[in-house]
Amino acid sequence: MRSHQLRHVAGHLLTPLLMCLGMALAYLGAFHQPEPNHLKVAVVGTSAQDMVLAQTMKDKAGDALEVVTLPSRDEATAQLRDRTLSGAYVPDTQHPELLVAKANSDTTAMAVELVFRQVAGQQGVPMTVTNIAPTASGDPTGQGLFFLLVALSIGSYGSVAAIGAAGAGLSMRVRALIGLVTSLVVSIIGIAVAAPVFHIIDHDYVAIWAMGWLYSAGIITVGIGLHTFLKRWTTLALMALFVMLNFTTSGGIYRPELQSGFFGSLHAFWNGAGFVEGARSLLYFDGGAGFAGRIASLFGWLALGAVLLVVAAGHERRNSPAPAAPVRSRQPGEAAAEMEEAVGV
Repeated sequence: MRSHQLRHVAGHLLTPLLMCLGMALAYLGAFHQPEPNHLKVAVVGTSAQDMVLAQTMKDKAGDALEVVTLPSRDEATAQLRDRTLSGAYVPDTQHPELLVAKANSDTTAMAVELVFRQVAGQQGVPMTVTNIAPTASGDPTGQGLFFLLVALSIGSYGSVAAIGAAGAGLSMRVRALIGLVTSLVVSIIGIAVAAPVFHIIDHDYVAIWAMGWLYSAGIITVGIGLHTFLKRWTTLALMALFVMLNFTTSGGIYRPELQSGFFGSLHAFWNGAGFVEGARSLLYFDGGAGFAGRIASLFGWLALGAVLLVVAAGHERRNSPAPAAPVRSRQPGEAAAEMEEAVGV
């Protein structure tokens, strides 16, 4: 008996231990050593000296930097607002200037500043840093959207476990409807805390709330669909999809230009990146800079969830137990006779 109980406990401990391993591999793999990886920067100017500076930086940095030259400060500012550039250095013999967009990524701006402070230091002149895209008053580092993402994610995949456990006897259509309503509640909680409480969001409240609902609905529909097939392993699968691979590739802490190629490639289409980068584009870059593509990725995850719901519903119909044979109604006399026999009358 004791050995059976120990095996039972060991079987249940497997899930949290795998979560621990997955989180360690994902988070340490993504965040333990951030360093430039094709970080695109510019030197502003058309003189021979400016060209030499850009080429020298490119030769020394290798794959760490992509260094280009731009003809004017206005052109550099425009590319920063388009989010195709991480920083631009305007050389000057007395007061060089570095242009960054901290709303795009505070950690990327810090990395760019570190690179060009070395350049200015070699020239022996102080450098001025100009931020052309400030963040909201309650979010000085620009990372508040990432933590909003964490809240939405936990509320979403945690709800899948509740719906799967408590709603096992309900039809897939009813569970899907419950999931849709739950995602609405999750999104309302998120916007209510992020906007009026902590001022992480200071405009476009309805649009950010709608994006949160779309993001949450995608997770919940995928989770409900997977639960039909994975059962007790659903939580582990959702942790892998929407925590381990999601938070690390969202760009909320480090964008792809400070990560390895694996995490950077997932950033292009994963749903967490869709929410964080879409919200950044809307809040700080006037809805440009790839906003439409990010919304499309959120709809893509919701469509994936809808497909899984349909497949899971068909699977459940095919594998549902056959209805019990109807019991023939008995006459009062037969029932009385059986009762007498049962009690030995």
